[in-house]
Amino acid sequence: MLNSYSKEDKIVVAVDCLIFGFDNDELKVLLIKRDFEPEKGKWSLIGGFLQQDESLDLAANRVLKTMTGLDHIYMEQFYAYSEVDRDPAQRTISVAYYALINISDHNEELTEQYSAQWFSITNKPKLIFDHDEMVHHGIRRLRYRTSTKPIGFELLPEKFTMKQLQKLYESILDEKLDKRNFISKINSLDILIKLDEKDMNSSRKGSFLYKFDEDKYNKKTDQGFVFKL
Repeated sequence: MLNSYSKEDKIVVAVDCLIFGFDNDELKVLLIKRDFEPEKGKWSLIGGFLQQDESLDLAANRVLKTMTGLDHIYMEQFYAYSEVDRDPAQRTISVAYYALINISDHNEELTEQYSAQWFSITNKPKLIFDHDEMVHHGIRRLRYRTSTKPIGFELLPEKFTMKQLQKLYESILDEKLDKRNFISKINSLDILIKLDEKDMNSSRKGSFLYKFDEDKYNKKTDQGFVFKL
């Protein structure tokens, strides 16, 4: 019984992490230059291999922590890639995750200590293997999730203006949103805290700052509330 799988093919399992950030009104992705063959020196998503004693989620979190220093951030598995020739080195199946972070909280550490670099989704370099396909699928999943869950707030600073929030959703959805309708919809959800503070960089009068009320959202969800933007 112990040898029942001995004649079966052995296949490598990888995890690849698509890390989204938001900065200067743009949705961005974090990339690194691959430091081993094949495709050494070319731009890549952040990835690694599943170990014997790990679940996929544990492996994804380990890879992310090892390669970027990031921990305890929003992450979700979204697709598996199994084309026979996707990796020329060996038959490899990759399970992809996407993660969301606020760039301003991590940017210096990521770019200096880990040599990672942010690229606009609309102006990124060509990636190795099928990583461009992963980015395409990841964006589609992100668009769906942001319309059904308030995960977009993970990409913003703790305090943000309504304009920043709208710009974020416009960047994710890749479409222009009507300001009045957007604000009306957000206010109707009743999951933000309007602060007395203002961002004085946006205009002479300044713009009020807001915070996402996670406790209120969780209580509303327990009562049957459905987030829909």
